[in-house]
Amino acid sequence: MSAHPPPGREHGLHLLHEMLRVRRFEEKCVELYSAGAIRGFMHLYIGEEAVAVGVMEALTPQDAIVATYREHGHALARGVGADAVMAEMYGRVEGCSRGRGGSMHLFDAGRRFYGGNAIVGGGLPLAVGLALADKLRGIRRVTACFFGDGAVAEGEFHESLNLAALWSLPVLFLCENNRYAMGTAIERYESQTDLALKAAGYELAAWPVDGMDVLAVEEAARRAAAEVRDGGRPCFLELRTYRFRAHSMYDPDLYRDREEIERWREHDPIPALEAQLREHGLLADADLETLEQSVATEIRHAIEFAEAGSWEPVEDLERFVYAEEDFLREEKGDSRAPTGRLEAESTA
Repeated sequence: MSAHPPPGREHGLHLLHEMLRVRRFEEKCVELYSAGAIRGFMHLYIGEEAVAVGVMEALTPQDAIVATYREHGHALARGVGADAVMAEMYGRVEGCSRGRGGSMHLFDAGRRFYGGNAIVGGGLPLAVGLALADKLRGIRRVTACFFGDGAVAEGEFHESLNLAALWSLPVLFLCENNRYAMGTAIERYESQTDLALKAAGYELAAWPVDGMDVLAVEEAARRAAAEVRDGGRPCFLELRTYRFRAHSMYDPDLYRDREEIERWREHDPIPALEAQLREHGLLADADLETLEQSVATEIRHAIEFAEAGSWEPVEDLERFVYAEEDFLREEKGDSRAPTGRLEAESTA
């Protein structure tokens, strides 16, 4: 049970709905993957939903998001449509990355969702660059960067935190510590397993958070985002969470025992929030049924949209090796004739 006071009924139902959307979407993706409709690599977020949903409550549409390859939950919670995400999973041109990225490379510039980055730690320097651009232009907004605990062992982690602190950049570093870098337990690759303490060594405000409690995540993210936005300095949250599924769909998951997984399932963030809402009279059976029906309808429509989508023409496979000004203006909704030079805002 969460140690935090219950949310208002409307907000509590919203948080529950968002976590259910992510959970049910991914459960359906498992079925579709097993049936061969979705191919390639796929990394599931099941168990970690409280992190994405809680953090997004603290961000504005103007803030930027940089995510990992386990990013379905981040994208959905950010507002990327389930239809566009599912079409991307199917490899259809109607997908949010035109079918070119698949599960690991979801992208939506209009929502300032900059990946889906498949390289471990690869999003960290991108976030620093986005934040540096904002600072140089005098724009007060946050760049939220999600990454796993495995990224802490990468050089980009240390370089990025060092520069963000040195230059006072508005980055909110969000470490999703699920205790395993692929199949290696954190105790086997980190001499210091308190990752918030490690980050604090770079002179950042840093603290751990119960990543299985959506209310705790939301509260911490609001506090940290306000500190970044108003103080103009980076902040670090170590979100202690757990993935119930293996690293990827190809992973036989032989590196941890079933008892460990079942112990963590006792802290599943979805039934935990359900229980708290029920305890305070904020959730009835009819409410939960309505939420589940809404999510099921959304996912069914997303699958129908994806299956009705089209494949990219072979003659277009070399497009976007270089930026196309006409395409960028069309995406931005700007019908003016090309000027030969992109405006600075075109890719902001």
